[in-house]
Amino acid sequence: MSDAPIHYRPHHFLCSLGFQGKGYSDEFTANMARIVLGRLRAPGGDDTPILVVGATDDICGPCPKRRGTLCESQESITRLDTRHARALGLFAGTEITWGEAKRRIVKRVHPGALSTLCQGCRWLELGLCEAALETLHDEAKLTAEEG
Repeated sequence: MSDAPIHYRPHHFLCSLGFQGKGYSDEFTANMARIVLGRLRAPGGDDTPILVVGATDDICGPCPKRRGTLCESQESITRLDTRHARALGLFAGTEITWGEAKRRIVKRVHPGALSTLCQGCRWLELGLCEAALETLHDEAKLTAEEG
């Protein structure tokens, strides 16, 4: 497993939490699977370093909507990133591990919040991220009860 940090824009933390093998293209989906399944959800994935960036990131690389360091839907993406950065306290230049990011998500994003936080996201209606958020909260409760 690589020690190089993954470069993430703020809204991709919750996208990665809810990722279930769907994407904008085959190349995009394969790339996201390499990052999410191959690094973050792999054994030891919680130790994966992530550097928050303010433009396109490692997830965006093969996206068909990418336009250099921007997105063809840049206004919508900027709104998503701004809301997520504020909610999570993750701004460009922040370094964090995936495990720390998940703990921060549990502390700062409660089930039901995605309807506002992710407003405008085409994937929101599938409910994958909301289900993953609820599971993360349930796991955190079990861990706290056991500890």
